[in-house]
Amino acid sequence: MKFRFTLHGFLWLGAIAVAQFGLLMPTTATAASSSAYEVTAVEARLISAQDAVSAEAETLSAGLELNLGDGWKTYWRSPGEVGVPPQIDWSGSENVASVDFLWPAPERFTAFSIENFGYHEEVVFPLQVTLENPGQPVDLKANVKLLTCSEVCVPQDFDLALRLPNGSGIDQDSADRIGTFLARVPAEGGAAGIVTARSHINEDFTRLTIEITSSSEFHAPDVFPEIGNGGALGKPDIRVGGSRTLWAEFPILAYMAEKATPLSVTVTDGPERAFTVTPEPVTAAPVPPFDVARVIPGVDQLVWIALVAFLGGLILNAMPCVLPVLSIKLSSAMKSEGRSRGQVRAGFLAAAAGVMVFMWLLATLLFALQRIGVAVGWGLQFQNPVFLVLMLLVLGLFTANLFGFFEISLPAALTTRLTRVGGGAGYWADFATGLFGAVMATPCSAPFLGTAIAFALAGRAMDIAMVFTMLGLGLASPYMLVAIAPGLVRFLPKPGRWMLALKAGLGLLLIGTAAWLFYVLIGVAGWRATLVVGSLGAALAVASVSPWLSKNLRWPLGLTLAALAIVAAPSLATRPETAGQRGKISWIAFDRGDIARRVSRGEVVFVDVTADWCLTCKANKALVLERDPVLAALNGPEVSPMLADWTRPNEAIARFLEANNRYGIPFNAVYGPSAPEGIVLSEILSSGAVLAALRDAGSSTNSDGDGKYTELTRGAGAPD
Repeated sequence: MKFRFTLHGFLWLGAIAVAQFGLLMPTTATAASSSAYEVTAVEARLISAQDAVSAEAETLSAGLELNLGDGWKTYWRSPGEVGVPPQIDWSGSENVASVDFLWPAPERFTAFSIENFGYHEEVVFPLQVTLENPGQPVDLKANVKLLTCSEVCVPQDFDLALRLPNGSGIDQDSADRIGTFLARVPAEGGAAGIVTARSHINEDFTRLTIEITSSSEFHAPDVFPEIGNGGALGKPDIRVGGSRTLWAEFPILAYMAEKATPLSVTVTDGPERAFTVTPEPVTAAPVPPFDVARVIPGVDQLVWIALVAFLGGLILNAMPCVLPVLSIKLSSAMKSEGRSRGQVRAGFLAAAAGVMVFMWLLATLLFALQRIGVAVGWGLQFQNPVFLVLMLLVLGLFTANLFGFFEISLPAALTTRLTRVGGGAGYWADFATGLFGAVMATPCSAPFLGTAIAFALAGRAMDIAMVFTMLGLGLASPYMLVAIAPGLVRFLPKPGRWMLALKAGLGLLLIGTAAWLFYVLIGVAGWRATLVVGSLGAALAVASVSPWLSKNLRWPLGLTLAALAIVAAPSLATRPETAGQRGKISWIAFDRGDIARRVSRGEVVFVDVTADWCLTCKANKALVLERDPVLAALNGPEVSPMLADWTRPNEAIARFLEANNRYGIPFNAVYGPSAPEGIVLSEILSSGAVLAALRDAGSSTNSDGDGKYTELTRGAGAPD
């Protein structure tokens, strides 16, 4: 979806009210500056390097000087995802043929995960004034429309005038200020030592990649692309390779082909270096460079992330979503009774191999999808109805096997051959146990897991491989522990009648898991598809145990019914009403731009990104969010609880998560007047943490002047 938000009427009414209270303080004009326009947000004047117009003068060096109040800012010519650039009308001027308005390099401001570009504290826009009649007096008159923002946004509209008579002389103070900011105007690429500049926008206009090589080193660059009116870009991934290659990738949040202009890229690298280039479009996205900063002290960083990923996988074993996984593990452990130590070790190693194979396959798939520009994340396969039906079928097989309806076995010839080579047909079942257990663990998130996944999916192929390998090792560690010490199996109770009761209990757990998957399928595909899939599944269950069907007919009929269920799920899918918005909390629908608008009214916004398939999300909701005192706080007059339901694919939610460097859920953040960039909470919520975040975000404080500003509005005149 390609869209931007417009200024709301209340902002403009508020702006008028604020402007009425601002103090207009005219000052005495000097020969080289106009009288000042001064309000709380900004003090503005025209200045000139010349005190007067000399007899031969054809041009003048002037400037529009803005001194912004504490915590206020204004915008660059391309304001980013929000804001409005300054607009100057010179039509009232006399003896002026043209005015060339120059833009010093901007700064980046981030609030509510929204990127915008502009200036704070002070800025002088250099003006190159060409005279209509050289050597004659000049009346420079400017009507200035300016948007200034802090905790509120105030549009300014004022007039400035500067008259320069005939004469000579230099205003050195004004000349120095103009010269200072003229030096900050980006140079053209060739003059800045740029060797090559390349760019690539993918086919669905969701990702922009830029690569620039320079004859001098890059140190701490920032990149500001301009893609035309109506365009908006998210938070960039900027890397430096070999010190002279700059690589940057941007998510494209909005792109209007009819208003697009040739891509222009401005780069800043410290206060002394800024340049603008027009990259050459290429057909393939430039590959990320080997980022020295990420690897040196990269070993320390990679080791730390590897440990975080291992702990995330280990903790995942104890999460509520892994009850079916634990049941399968117990079933596997029961089968180990009577087997030799070597067979026990081999069986649990096979289960661990199943976990690792799934993790490596998942890593490969996510990397491939990432390379072609598809939004990726942890647990996203549960948004796919075909995947859900496959999982239901597999669960049905495990459940039927536990209840003794049939045994899963390989053909006799293959079983005999495997036995001869020492594997044993049972090892394939152990492998499948580990594989399926890993699959069923993915709808959960756990402490450390989000950090590891974010690092992997924001990095290189090596990062993805390392993180998912360590994650798999953590998840497989219970299997590996038994494989290392097979004697642990002896501590299990001896076989007896209790095993029948245990198998029945495990079967009931799997039935509960299947019921949960049906619930998820309703949210993803709707009631109609779910009823058809359920009917086919019931027919499959009856056919598999029917005594009047021969064994030769059961498999063909079962496969046919399973294929019909897989085909029916996506073909009959509808767009059901989101069930998650009903409940004890008065949720409002997720709207990224609405976060800023509500905070501008003094509200605190609690954002909950959830899904029907996320069991950790459900646990957070039941144990924390829908219990007092958190429930009372979320339904209070000062808090707006905002629900982002990711049960089905949603590009806006995916981009919001990516902007926050997250690729999985649950994700909870609190925004408010004191927290415009958001307070991100842990995956596992606690009442104390939520209440503290709500309290801290609601404290009314001004910006500290370090670039943390509250954004209130999208670009004026942009389409919804």
